[in-house]
Amino acid sequence: MTTPEFIRAIRAGAGQLLLLLPGVTAVVFDDRGRVLLGRRADTGHWSVIGGIAEPGEQPAETAVREVYEETAVRCVPERVVLVQMQEPVTYPNGDVCQFQDITFRCRATGGEPRPADGELLEVAWFEPDGLPPLDPFAVDRVRRARREEPTWFEPPGSGAEAGAESGADSGAGSEPGSEPGAGA
Repeated sequence: MTTPEFIRAIRAGAGQLLLLLPGVTAVVFDDRGRVLLGRRADTGHWSVIGGIAEPGEQPAETAVREVYEETAVRCVPERVVLVQMQEPVTYPNGDVCQFQDITFRCRATGGEPRPADGELLEVAWFEPDGLPPLDPFAVDRVRRARREEPTWFEPPGSGAEAGAESGADSGAGSEPGSEPGAGA
């Protein structure tokens, strides 16, 4: 993940203190029901597409922009899949971030998938029952995007412990992790 310039400016004054950042994830399906995944340059792992909203940018715009910048695929957001505060992440350089993720289910409208900006090594369409190994974060989002359900969010006062004790679905069946990156 390339660190946006506005975050570099914040980091110049804040150092490595915790930053709360608006993250957006796009789970993109084509007309055959395949999901678009990218193999990340920073980790080598396959994942869904996502990034950080720019100042003043609406989350749905972020989803469209990130998908196009990273994969050269055009898409249209169809619905919000989930809204979730992730656990804080400490990057190898010492930066600490916490992402509030908004995940969109999107429909591809054009373009040929390819690594477009250097953040991905490969980009490909995958059948839902033939996905490559994915981190729990990506597995959870693909699973939820395939379902026709209301937007998921963790209800107030129902932390992960409460959901696990009651047997409630508190996020993923396994705890969704945040996507690693170079720092932010």
